[in-house]
Amino acid sequence: MPADYGPILIFAIVAVVLSAIAVLAPALLGPRRPNAVKLAPYESGKLPVGPARRRLLVHYYLYAVLFVVFDVEIVLLFPWATVFRDLAPRWMGLVEALVFVSILVFGLVYAWKKGGLEWE
Repeated sequence: MPADYGPILIFAIVAVVLSAIAVLAPALLGPRRPNAVKLAPYESGKLPVGPARRRLLVHYYLYAVLFVVFDVEIVLLFPWATVFRDLAPRWMGLVEALVFVSILVFGLVYAWKKGGLEWE
């Protein structure tokens, strides 16, 4: 059984190595000739007005977090659904899935009641 995970491990190692090369190669091999024009913020060819760094309020981060949580829920429920018939006591597998989903629903209701889903 552990031998079956060999290709997955090799794939993960290759992915990490190639990602590291893609991130580090330009920093190590690229030219380093900064000057005032290159370091100035680009504003569509116009002269920069005001500070280059301003705080940008992102209101949708909570929606992104909720999407990720419920996306992970679906990823975990798909394998459960495929092996549901093979579970020894079927009712126990159903109870486990219901507890898992109910915890997520209670979290969503809590966020809703606290006003976390409201735009400011």
